[in-house]
Amino acid sequence: MRMLRNLSKDKVGMVSLIIIAAVMMLGIFAPVVAPHNPLEVNMKLRYASPSWEYLLGNDHLGRCVLSRLIYGIRPSVLWVLVALVISVFIGAVLGFIAGYFRGAADSVIMRICDVMLSFPVYAVTLAIVGILGAGLVNILIAFILMKWAWFARIIRTSVMQYAESEYVKFSKAAGMRHTSIIYRHIIPVTFSDIAVISSSSISSMIMQISGLSFLGLGIKAPNAEWGMMLNEAREVMFTRPELMFAPGLAIIIIVSAFNFLSDSLQVALDPRLTRLSDKRQKHAALSSIKLREKEVAK
Repeated sequence: MRMLRNLSKDKVGMVSLIIIAAVMMLGIFAPVVAPHNPLEVNMKLRYASPSWEYLLGNDHLGRCVLSRLIYGIRPSVLWVLVALVISVFIGAVLGFIAGYFRGAADSVIMRICDVMLSFPVYAVTLAIVGILGAGLVNILIAFILMKWAWFARIIRTSVMQYAESEYVKFSKAAGMRHTSIIYRHIIPVTFSDIAVISSSSISSMIMQISGLSFLGLGIKAPNAEWGMMLNEAREVMFTRPELMFAPGLAIIIIVSAFNFLSDSLQVALDPRLTRLSDKRQKHAALSSIKLREKEVAK
């Protein structure tokens, strides 16, 4: 509740949250919201200009660009969010085990994470896609295989900060079970770190899946996806730039919204950042006043 109250005071964060919620709702209810069938081909409307019936015009096959943009939310955002949740869940479980119990479990899990993180994400993703074949599912599998190790390492560090605190030691001495200690004392204080890294990571994942789809390694035609829509429109990018403008702007908006929300969550979950920001603003204001006073004195 405190997080929601702090977040509600941040206008940029609230606007970002509203944009993200609206985009997700459009993706979930795409069959109801989309004005046309995104797969319907009508060569008579090939590269047709925007009209009241087709607000964003038609592509090279006469398909409705707006409908494809709405359906593209599912692979570009919603399925990426599913992959993120799975990655965070795996990373959180292993991170809590490594950070709380330490010992052999910590050593084994961290050595596996070191091996996974020693390879570039794009290189491993391309290797997995090359082995399993192009497609959205294979890219999401690659994301999960690579991202969980990064989440596990960060969450482990966060857990270690609180595992040796006095109230945790007292709970252990009182005979409380480890699962109860983790649930009652560790998860609430580490939730802020998990929320911030999750909201910031989804932006990079959206960019990556759009980039791979732009290269033809993502979702297969004729299904709609924002990166693939950019790829399809690049042949007429100078004569019909609006066909690239729509999916490109959609990617920019949703990625920016997640980035701004991540910053707002970090401040909302850690009020000390707000106080530091206020102090910096006051210091900057006082400095500017002193400079003006000097200029007037001269």
